[in-house]
Amino acid sequence: MKTFGLIGFPLAQSFSQKYFTKKFKDENIDARYLNFEMEDITELPEVLNHHAYIAGLSITIPHKENVFKYLDDIDEAAKEIGACNIVKITWSNKNPKLTGFNTDVIGFTESIKPLIKEHHTRAIVLGTGGAAKAIVQGLKILGIESKYVSRKKNNDNLTYSELNKAILDEYTVIINCTPLGMYPNITECPDIPYALLSEKHLLYDLTYNPELTQFLKNGKEQGAAIKNGLEMLHLQAEAAWKIWNE
Repeated sequence: MKTFGLIGFPLAQSFSQKYFTKKFKDENIDARYLNFEMEDITELPEVLNHHAYIAGLSITIPHKENVFKYLDDIDEAAKEIGACNIVKITWSNKNPKLTGFNTDVIGFTESIKPLIKEHHTRAIVLGTGGAAKAIVQGLKILGIESKYVSRKKNNDNLTYSELNKAILDEYTVIINCTPLGMYPNITECPDIPYALLSEKHLLYDLTYNPELTQFLKNGKEQGAAIKNGLEMLHLQAEAAWKIWNE
């Protein structure tokens, strides 16, 4: 039986295992998908030792960047983004070769594209982790300029305290790449001035549980268009399955 899995921490609310387990059952695929919860990426070699011939891994928070040190090869897109969410594993004489990819870009661009309007030319990306890097690359593909927003000033990013009316009038797409608002902490949300939002804004949250996060709820109350990350996860998962089986 082919084995696939997810590495990250925490994994209690992870999407991937439920998705692929259902897929394998519905499509009569002789495979299984396991969760490998690990706080430290140094546990990865042990997973490979205990699950010989594992065929592929999904990578989630907080390992999309630090998994690079274990990769033997990296797809150009993942290299450019600086983050990896999919690993294809091939075996030769009991030795695994790990190749890293990024399907977050595919999932994001395809899911947000129908909501993009002519005035959506600039975006702010909340967070600076591996997922945020994929989102910035996706926005670039869509022809949308972007800036990171974080708590500390660093290079060319914005800070939350700098977000005023002038900036939000210019940057009308706002992507939440932080875990704020994810179950069970559903009352949390990024600290942005929601009262300055309008029907011209588009808010996209990579979180999908709950379906309507506080971030999206606040945007909706101001008339903004909103979308969560569930469709993105479906699209990137199918792209991952294609990679694993090529």
